Amino acid sequence: MNSSTAISLTQKLQRAPRVALVAPSLDILGGQGVQASSLATALREEGFDVRFIPVNPRFPAALEWLRRVPVLRTVFNQMIYITSLYKLRHVDVVHAFSASYWSFLLSPLPAILAARLFGKFAILNYHSGEASDHLANWGLGVHPWLKQADEIVVPSLYLSKVFANYEYKTRVIRNFVDLASFKFRERKVLKPRLLSTRNLEPYYGVGNTLKAFAQIKKRWPEATLTIAGYGSEENELRNWVKKNELGGVSFVGRTEQEDMPALYDQADIFINSSVLDNQPVSILEAFASGLNVISTPAGDIPAMVKDRKTGNIVPYDDPMAIAAAVDRLLEQPGQARLMARRARDEVKKYTWPEVSREWSRLYHQE
Repeated sequence: MNSSTAISLTQKLQRAPRVALVAPSLDILGGQGVQASSLATALREEGFDVRFIPVNPRFPAALEWLRRVPVLRTVFNQMIYITSLYKLRHVDVVHAFSASYWSFLLSPLPAILAARLFGKFAILNYHSGEASDHLANWGLGVHPWLKQADEIVVPSLYLSKVFANYEYKTRVIRNFVDLASFKFRERKVLKPRLLSTRNLEPYYGVGNTLKAFAQIKKRWPEATLTIAGYGSEENELRNWVKKNELGGVSFVGRTEQEDMPALYDQADIFINSSVLDNQPVSILEAFASGLNVISTPAGDIPAMVKDRKTGNIVPYDDPMAIAAAVDRLLEQPGQARLMARRARDEVKKYTWPEVSREWSRLYHQE
């Protein structure tokens, strides 16, 4: 081996792996898109060569109308997306974010199969709180394909246990939040300013948040509730508010990620009523911003929110319990401030310095 070849080999061994992140872009607002975008930025700052391949590619302007036609939208999206996977031949690692059901088949699966075709290291990063039902009921639509990944990564012990029930070995790497973006502010005077940042889909239970707020208004007439998000239940929820003449509710709709810190800063109490979940980034953002958190115990949330220590856990489908938890916070502001400080300490486990080493080791196949 001549000296130039030896130098070239040394440089190759020392080079950070080239990584393709295959995930929803922020055109689809949600936890996966936020995590993928944050991960891409953090990796680039550490010197990784990162290619971002969106599973929701933008359509040419002349064909944007296809977005309004469900079947044609999906077909055209898949044509552009699958064609873009040819770029994977230029990377070392394919890191595909995954949800459940049809989304699993349409988004991460083509990327994993393309990685196998091109001889690349394939990571399936599964995030969905619907994993238990997905693995139990989709049979040939999921299990043969999970085995095509070189590694399955999940963000929580909760999901790791779900996969272990089907004898899948997983690696746990937590979601993370950027503390530089979400500034902690101690609420010296706690006010009944409530915030919900979950999309308006049935499994996030925003209707229960509204019902709880109706009870809260009876005792705290100055209370406000800001609902940031969009989804299939929006009209129904708006009509419920109108029918019940519930004042103080603001639907602010789709909110871009760069605008989220201001929303948290304007609120004092964060409400989450989800019935299906995993490790919601919104709770981490609320912790980082100094809000008191009240949440149901879906998915990994009990590991994130320690009841009466870093937040309040309430039963599913129980608006009265949410209202009672708000009452306790407002009546015991000293305890509320203490819980918010503890939550700020807790969220440090979910930061880039804590997870960067794990991603680097995985990309280097260690």
